[in-house]
Amino acid sequence: MVLNPSGVQQVCFEGYGPEGAAVLLECRSEDPERLRAQLRDVFRAHGGFLGAEGAVRYLFDRVGWMRFAATDPARLTAAAYAAGAEQVCGVEPEELEVRTDPEEFEAIRRALARAGWVPRAAAVSERAAQTVALPAGAAQRWRELLEALAQVEDVHQVYSNVAISDPRLALV
Repeated sequence: MVLNPSGVQQVCFEGYGPEGAAVLLECRSEDPERLRAQLRDVFRAHGGFLGAEGAVRYLFDRVGWMRFAATDPARLTAAAYAAGAEQVCGVEPEELEVRTDPEEFEAIRRALARAGWVPRAAAVSERAAQTVALPAGAAQRWRELLEALAQVEDVHQVYSNVAISDPRLALV
């Protein structure tokens, strides 16, 4: 928990959704205990439960990532590794992702920009070490849980280890 001068605290909450899928929440709140109660109710209403600290955190890795158009994959890959990237992989047709240590993210982003590579998107975020596939019924309940969590004002980021193969149920 991090407290800033305005009294708003940065807190993380962990829980489980339908079928036991893991959820990691990054929040900012003036009243973390009120938020905990609110989140407990949201999870309960959608077939899940709020977990204790450390319940799912170990399932996630903090990573830096940048996505680029795959216009010249060999040249981008060489530039990324020369800048210190940990991995370069295809994530979508015509798109490559450069993965970095979170501590090196900004330096690598600047080095790639100097080499003429501007990412389509970039961030430091949590990534599930392993994903869990959900059947269609659970995937629909999962989506409803995520939509309810998005309505909670103090929730700023939601991470999960869910893989939903049905494009009609996956969140965009």
